[in-house]
Amino acid sequence: MTTTSLRFRASGFLSIIFLLFSFSAFSQVTTEIDTTNIRIGEQISYKIKVEADSTMLVVFPEGQTFLPLEVVEALKIDTTKKASKFQLLREYKITQFDSGSYVIPRQKVIIGDSPFFTDSLRVEVNTIEIDTTKQVLYDIKPIIEVEKSISNWWLYVLLATAVIALIAFILYWVIWRKKPLTEEEEIALLPPYERAKLAISKLERQRYLEQEDLKSFYSELTFIIRKFLDEKVYDRSLESTTDELVERLQLLKDGNQFALTKDTISNIKTIFKRADLVKFAKSKPDIALAELDKQTIVKELDAVKLTLPEPSEEEKLLNQQYKEAQERKEKRKKIILTTAISLFLVIATYIGFAATFGFEYVKDKILGHSSIELLEGNWVKSAYGFPPIFIETPEVLERQKVEIPEEAKEKVDTSIFAYGSLVDDFYVLTSTTIIGELKEQDVDKQKALNITSIIEKSLKEWEVQGIQNIITKNEEFKTPNDAQGIKTFGTAEFPTSLEGEYFEGEYMYLSFTTEQVIQQIILVWRTDDPYADDIVKRIVDSVELNENVKREEESE
Repeated sequence: MTTTSLRFRASGFLSIIFLLFSFSAFSQVTTEIDTTNIRIGEQISYKIKVEADSTMLVVFPEGQTFLPLEVVEALKIDTTKKASKFQLLREYKITQFDSGSYVIPRQKVIIGDSPFFTDSLRVEVNTIEIDTTKQVLYDIKPIIEVEKSISNWWLYVLLATAVIALIAFILYWVIWRKKPLTEEEEIALLPPYERAKLAISKLERQRYLEQEDLKSFYSELTFIIRKFLDEKVYDRSLESTTDELVERLQLLKDGNQFALTKDTISNIKTIFKRADLVKFAKSKPDIALAELDKQTIVKELDAVKLTLPEPSEEEKLLNQQYKEAQERKEKRKKIILTTAISLFLVIATYIGFAATFGFEYVKDKILGHSSIELLEGNWVKSAYGFPPIFIETPEVLERQKVEIPEEAKEKVDTSIFAYGSLVDDFYVLTSTTIIGELKEQDVDKQKALNITSIIEKSLKEWEVQGIQNIITKNEEFKTPNDAQGIKTFGTAEFPTSLEGEYFEGEYMYLSFTTEQVIQQIILVWRTDDPYADDIVKRIVDSVELNENVKREEESE
């Protein structure tokens, strides 16, 4: 028996097994599609039917498992009973917004503990033809800069305004508000004579004489007149004994400093002597005499007031200056207190946030840090190049101009998108290169597709650009959707915008090759950037390649 016949039999045997397996599988799982040819944006109805026992758990595909096509809607599972089995039907509405030839990948359905797979299907997405004789065409508008919107920024502004307003109100209410004076404060602001008269009125309301509390009565009565004399006549009246005070009043009279009468001094001496006997010798004069003493004090108070000279203009000015100085002192005290409280609140807030999020993070957040703005900004997930590289980045990558020699334009198609540059704090680039059909004898082109050679060439170009001390490591890399590639990473010294200066940086190449397609993602960041690792990880985790997408011109 020949080798060819053996191969044929083996092939036939495998085909029979495959057919039997397929029959067994699709007797339980079948698919139905309403069309394989749509226009951009139209929807395809894709149905999966499953027949299974009622005791078996059935799990249908979930999420975006139809990539490169997009699931618009997954309808609820429709269940019907047929004999002893259940028939389950689930419909998916899928679409695509780019023209081309696409493959709906096999869908995995789990019945019980066994997985079953549907067939992959090819669909055509066509452009919409436009009758240019009826539709007016306009020039393409130039690219314009659009300010990046900050989501919910007004909430933060509103919250900050509310907190500041609350703190300002509390400071005003506690410190700056003109508070109503208490009764004691109002009395303290009265002139000495009015204050003394008010004190005697209050003494009458105390009812000391009705209660025969002569000691308290005489103590307050003599204190009122002593306080008045202390402020207007003799500034040691409060601490002087009766004899000392009377002697001083007599000297002031004799020196013509105050026109005190002999009767005034005599009456004050008599009442003070009687008060001393009540307070220290427990004497108890008649209540009527005590009432008379009070009236005498009132009369002598008026008499002393009449002897007081009118304040001079200089004294009035000094009083005004003193009052203004006190007001300035009070205002300065309020300013210092307000500033101290505000600083305390700012420092306490900073320490609170720093204890929660870290001192460096809060400092960079307040002073500003380009990497924080990238990390916490509105990230953009998009596809770049063709076949597309799906990637999520802090900013939209801009298309870069690529100079291709004339002789290579028909053989090479390159598209590059980037953010930043090698001298910036952060740099990300995607490149997709499609090389024309290769002939077996074209050794140079075959070598060009060797991923190791591509990486080496890129690093040599870096050296030409002035990048120094490049340290390189390689390892295998797999994207979340299982695209295989090589990760090249390491450290280097990158030139800054200032001539002769370099910064320590890290880099990463993610390289992929499929047939005549070369795709690369390049990341460069500063070694001392504490936020770069989080940015890089998020970008790398988002990378997806789609090998099922074919160019429209190929499908045609």
